[in-house]
Amino acid sequence: MTEQNFPRLKNDQILRAIKGDDVDKVPVWIMRQAGRYLEEFRELRKKHDFFEICQTPELACEITLQPINRFDLDCSIIFSDILVIPQAMGLTVEMRPGVGPVLPQPLTDPSHMSRLKMPNVEVELGYVGKAITLTRHKLEGKVPLIGFAGAPWTLMGYMIQGGGSSTMAQARSWLYKYPNESHKLLQMITDVLVDYLVMQVKSGAQLLQVFESHGNFLNDELFKKYSLKYFIQINKEVKRKLSSLNIPQVPMIAFPKGATLNSIEIFAKEAGYDVIGLDWTVDPKDIRERVGPNITLQGNMDPCALYSSEEEVRQRAEKMVRDFGKHRYIANLGHGILPDTPIKSVEAFIEGIHSV
Repeated sequence: MTEQNFPRLKNDQILRAIKGDDVDKVPVWIMRQAGRYLEEFRELRKKHDFFEICQTPELACEITLQPINRFDLDCSIIFSDILVIPQAMGLTVEMRPGVGPVLPQPLTDPSHMSRLKMPNVEVELGYVGKAITLTRHKLEGKVPLIGFAGAPWTLMGYMIQGGGSSTMAQARSWLYKYPNESHKLLQMITDVLVDYLVMQVKSGAQLLQVFESHGNFLNDELFKKYSLKYFIQINKEVKRKLSSLNIPQVPMIAFPKGATLNSIEIFAKEAGYDVIGLDWTVDPKDIRERVGPNITLQGNMDPCALYSSEEEVRQRAEKMVRDFGKHRYIANLGHGILPDTPIKSVEAFIEGIHSV
């Protein structure tokens, strides 16, 4: 699919911010912006299983468009889940109410890696590509569309833990007990991710984001060995494969949530990503000083701050823009929006960003 087949883009503020061009207003989007805080999402979710939605392009498209139809956002992100990768590699993933994702048969030791397969991404994850293509057409050029994936270490954590964890103790113990096998697993995941991200661009994604949601469990040593190494490889290989297919490059966003300031500084110098997403623990002025003026930053209001009064949300949003500055900056939350966030607070957040 080539850009000539899609409607002309009308709002390119986020792409301008990434390149370092002047913007009319700071672009803003929200992680998990298509989600449970929206009544229309909850209504659709009553009728369909979570992964049924992910695997049905028409439903994934409908949900992707819900926040775009409701709010003055500057970007959309395809509705999917990072755990479609472990599914495609042969593991069962269930979304259990009140619990979240569960992998009932995790990789409890390296011998279980024999259960994994290397999928044909175009076939087994083709539904994501179809959803992206459909959504690009339905957006009618209103805003760009982000494709995404989970980073290798984050996916490894789920695959070993069998779900979320407050410690990631089993997954972290692999890094010490089974370093060679850990690298083998991370490499397998990386190889699938590269093909998956390339497929998303071929289908019409205009940006890519790679989520390292478990970066907070790694110190600087482990981050460099088991996260940064594979981020670098993903960036290089995606660009190489797109070039070999004569497909234009797209901006790549990395979100190393919870990584130390030292790790983020190293990441900015070595990883080669266009944008670094930041969680709410990072001070805007401090991180800008560390990474320099030539990296675009994204973030980073605490999702819980949206429970403030509407006026305070608006003021916090304005302050965040002033602290980051309008040059090379994309406004967002420091993690995904929470399920019971008030709609009025979302509106106030976006208004505050756009008012500066």
